[in-house]
Amino acid sequence: MPAQERVRVDVSTRQLPLRGADLVLVAMQALWKGAVTNNALLIVQCEGALSTGRITRALERFLDACPWPAARLRRPFPWGALHWAAGPRASLTAPVVRQGTATSAAELQTMLEDELNLAVDPRRGAPLRVLVVDGAPRTSPGGMLVLTWFHPLMDPRGAQNLLAQLAQLDRDDGRAAARGGAETFVRPRDPRPLRERGRIAQRSLEYMRTLTRVTPVSPGTGMGAPGPARFRRASFTEPEGGAGAPRAERDISARLAVVARAMAELWERRKLPDIPFFVPIAVDLRPRGEPGPTFGNVLAFHFARFAPSETADPVALAKRLRQQMADAVRDGQVEANGVAMDFLKYRPVSMMLRELPGTASGETFSFNCADVTGFPPELDSCFGRRIVNAYHVPAVLPRPGIGVFFNRCQGKSNIVVSWIEGAVGEDDVMRIIETVGKGLGWSPSP
Repeated sequence: MPAQERVRVDVSTRQLPLRGADLVLVAMQALWKGAVTNNALLIVQCEGALSTGRITRALERFLDACPWPAARLRRPFPWGALHWAAGPRASLTAPVVRQGTATSAAELQTMLEDELNLAVDPRRGAPLRVLVVDGAPRTSPGGMLVLTWFHPLMDPRGAQNLLAQLAQLDRDDGRAAARGGAETFVRPRDPRPLRERGRIAQRSLEYMRTLTRVTPVSPGTGMGAPGPARFRRASFTEPEGGAGAPRAERDISARLAVVARAMAELWERRKLPDIPFFVPIAVDLRPRGEPGPTFGNVLAFHFARFAPSETADPVALAKRLRQQMADAVRDGQVEANGVAMDFLKYRPVSMMLRELPGTASGETFSFNCADVTGFPPELDSCFGRRIVNAYHVPAVLPRPGIGVFFNRCQGKSNIVVSWIEGAVGEDDVMRIIETVGKGLGWSPSP
């Protein structure tokens, strides 16, 4: 298996506590009392049909070393620690690998959106689902692997790690699982004393209270009963040398500035007020250049703030956003955010997000934006098939109601827009994708 931060599982309790970012995801969905799912997808397009038997065998072998894909979510009492619980190996059953066939692009899209909207109930079933889709000439001439998981189980980078581990178990016929023993891949606990972490968390709490004095608005503001989750994906080719362009042209600040321009145009069409955008930016806490932990959302957050009227010049805006991020890192606010989120385990779910602006009224952020960056180059095949493209799709909340997500795979740059039906329309989404692609200087790719 790839190098990982390894922490031995206590085989007597078989419990894995949820970390801070996991708890935030649980609490944000709880604001909507089951109206939306907490799903995330990893969609992998391959050049040939995939064997469900090989995938099932790899999952079974993985459970020999790590129980969490077959665990259940537990909490002993309302303010007890949420955790993944797994029984002995003999009691664990690998997630069922389902198979489907799509005969048209529309049928394939419907199948994928069904995966996004079919809720995972981690208290009663496994937090991971697997679907293999047989393609047709008009959709995908090969096959497609779809991992659907309860988002608090892991983040997109973790899903990529899991796929790499399963693919290696398939290649080496399970020998990696035997070497893994009773270990799993999770982030080590913070070794600092509780009092020290408490002081850091308090600093983060004070900072959160100063972020905005005005409750943010979003496309979901004022929406009635939310519709289903939807998404659209478009692939692009960056200009020659784009992948090696200066960091200032390809980092999240530059991409967020272009997305912000597209969102400001949506604000203008919807006649939404010029209230400052409030956008969470995930900061991956894994060691640079290493796969890092698989399970748990290994993230802290920075919060970008800027007005729609400030988006006319994306280059200047990117510079301001980059400075905001640098200031937050310099002042220790990103680290403090990660520490503070871990203290949510001491609160009932209904109280976890009390400090966020507007949470009492259901408002959270203006929109979501994230860049998963590159798909692991060493993961160029899985289960005997070459990977043609891969991208991530998370479900978004009714408020904000929309998110724009980036990743890169096999020379293609993917833009995925997730939205809630009723917050925006498909025409709005396609316009955003076109505006963002043009703003980045990318060319559409099949």
